[in-house]
Amino acid sequence: MRRPMIAGNWKMYKDVNEAAALVADLKRVVFDIDNVDIVVIPPFTDLSDVGEMLIESNIALGAQNCFWEREGAFTGEISAKMLKSVRCVYVTIGHSERRKYFGETDETVNRRIKAVLDNGLVPIVCVGETLEERENARTIEVVRTQVSGALKGLSEEYIEPMVIAYEPVWAIGTGRTATPGQAQEVHAMIRGLLKEMYSSSLSEGKRILYGGSVKPENIEDLMKEEDIDGGLIGGASLKADSFAALAQTTSDVYS
Repeated sequence: MRRPMIAGNWKMYKDVNEAAALVADLKRVVFDIDNVDIVVIPPFTDLSDVGEMLIESNIALGAQNCFWEREGAFTGEISAKMLKSVRCVYVTIGHSERRKYFGETDETVNRRIKAVLDNGLVPIVCVGETLEERENARTIEVVRTQVSGALKGLSEEYIEPMVIAYEPVWAIGTGRTATPGQAQEVHAMIRGLLKEMYSSSLSEGKRILYGGSVKPENIEDLMKEEDIDGGLIGGASLKADSFAALAQTTSDVYS
């Protein structure tokens, strides 16, 4: 059985003091969950302090993005080497907000994945369709293209640690959530595509998360689907009680 993951993407919320308070609360309420990988993904300015707070805890640290170069004259960018130095384990790559507002493409996602893996970190690669694409019955086409582009030229052994997150753009922060059946359909397609591109063993072992207005009220039904292995959480990760409820429910489903 694939080990589930609940990862909280804080986006551009929480200054250093707010981040410390949230992590302190979260450590108290999830310390006994041992069958779920729990990850917090704060803004860059919080990473060092949060990383220190998470030492010897059951919560791992992730970053929201990274540049593909190791170092150099790239003002405003952060490298994977830098992220590793502050105890990051995971890095989200290709989030729809990065694609929409900052020009991310399948090609740049591919380059960032390589940088993350080359530095011993784990990419959480985000894919998903817009509302217009779903209404035009292009969901499968769009997601297949994004997954294929992200993994272009990457060997099976190389991408083994990688996590994929399916996040329909129309469900992110809107309160609208894909039904468990809708999410499962896309997750199953992604798993099938990985089998086509690589092998059954990689496909069956790959964790595929769902993201898009996931809340304590809907997490159980989503986690019961065969190909959904956890969640990439937005708004519900900004409060310790709701994020803990997501992790606990997932733990209960997998117990």
